[in-house]
Amino acid sequence: MPADETVSAAAGPSLNDAFARLDPADRLVFLSRSISGPIVFTTSFGLEDQALTHLIAEAGIDCRFATLDTGRLFPETHTVWAATEQRYGIRIQAFYPRAGALEALVHQHGINGFYQSLDARHACCGVRKVEPLDRALAGTAAWLTGLRAGQSGSRQALEFVSYDPVRRLLKVNPLLDWSRDRVAAFVHQANVPYNALHDKGFLSIGCAPCTRAVAPGEPERSGRWWWEQDQTRECGLHLTPDGRLVRTGKPS
Repeated sequence: MPADETVSAAAGPSLNDAFARLDPADRLVFLSRSISGPIVFTTSFGLEDQALTHLIAEAGIDCRFATLDTGRLFPETHTVWAATEQRYGIRIQAFYPRAGALEALVHQHGINGFYQSLDARHACCGVRKVEPLDRALAGTAAWLTGLRAGQSGSRQALEFVSYDPVRRLLKVNPLLDWSRDRVAAFVHQANVPYNALHDKGFLSIGCAPCTRAVAPGEPERSGRWWWEQDQTRECGLHLTPDGRLVRTGKPS
């Protein structure tokens, strides 16, 4: 039975309606009771992902943790990765780019070719992130993410839950309605490990060559691919094949 049909049969009213009345911890519990099949949380160890890791661990949700190690991450990201595994007694499964595809990418575009054109950057994200994500999500019923509506203008129309028709799974954003300040307060109050780069002005952290600190007042994601003119600035993980953010097809 497809994931969206499973949720409809088990939960009755839409998960979106239910989530609107719950806090993130209860959303996770409600989700785990409403679907059958594996739940996977993909973390990049940003502030939101660290908050979600804590909530999942505290609630005892049966969830597999996965991350995409692109080969270009900051050392600070690996440091918080190790600290997170130790703090919560979990193992976070790493998915890496396929060697042959990576070799071909570097041969075609050069080691830092992503600076030269949008197509080259998308190709790099495709090899280092999108294809590994597809492997991480294979056979999954629900995919947990740390997306928030306040992260960018293009994410404001996202829903708590949407059905990804390409990957055939539910995409779930338990922190969608939280502000960054609320996430930061939660992380600090719960003494959650977090990336040291956040204290140096990095609000959104991805690959080292593609991320910079932002000035006070700049949008959260303005430090990602800052040399590009396209204000959407997505890597492709959360896009449909035609380039739109996955935001439709919620279960009902």
